[in-house]
Amino acid sequence: MASPRTITIVALSFALGLFFVFMGTIKLTPRLSKDAYNEMKRAYKSYAKALPGLKKIGVSSVLLRKIIGTLEVSCGVVLTLVPGKPKDVANFLLLLVMLAVLFFHQLVGDPLKRYAHALVFGILLTCRLLIARQSDDRPEREESREAQVGAQEKNKVKLS
Repeated sequence: MASPRTITIVALSFALGLFFVFMGTIKLTPRLSKDAYNEMKRAYKSYAKALPGLKKIGVSSVLLRKIIGTLEVSCGVVLTLVPGKPKDVANFLLLLVMLAVLFFHQLVGDPLKRYAHALVFGILLTCRLLIARQSDDRPEREESREAQVGAQEKNKVKLS
């Protein structure tokens, strides 16, 4: 039977992966929702205007939206389907994207209700990453603890 930690990581990975595939697809194409796609286009235009440095390095609002959308879709697919360490890398990249999105929203002065989803999903990504990293460290600690207990047992036997 799978441990609760494993079930939590799998459930979070799957749910977060599907969410980011969906959100990235909305940024890339109007097929899912034309209104949401147009809203994304408008929002990224305001982000690009607020950061004139992007224009200087050749990053337009369209390119910025497509980069973030592609990152979200690809990392979402990895979180959903790919086993092992690539999930942690995808998780970390998505966390960086969420931090950038929060920065953009703050930069243009959006109200909390416009970026609350980025805040919530950033927290969920952080929790998933912490849980995943914690489960990796735990066997090493248990092995070292067993080694210490074994050494103490040998010392007790020698003294007797």
